[in-house]
Amino acid sequence: MDELKIGDRVEIHLDQKFGELAGWYGGVVTRIEPYSEHRSFHWVRLDAEAQAALKVIEISVFNPKHIRKAARS
Repeated sequence: MDELKIGDRVEIHLDQKFGELAGWYGGVVTRIEPYSEHRSFHWVRLDAEAQAALKVIEISVFNPKHIRKAARS
């Protein structure tokens, strides 16, 4: 995985434990909080559509499998 930086457009994944809300959502990395030498919390400000669906503005992602750089259009 490419190293993520503040300002990067990303997609975050909510797994099956989120029920009907499971899936990929877009947003922008707003801050990165190191946890260990190899992992960090990535805080993502969600896009308006994701905010409306999830009822949150910002979310933290710890598992690197649940965050990816957004495809460029």
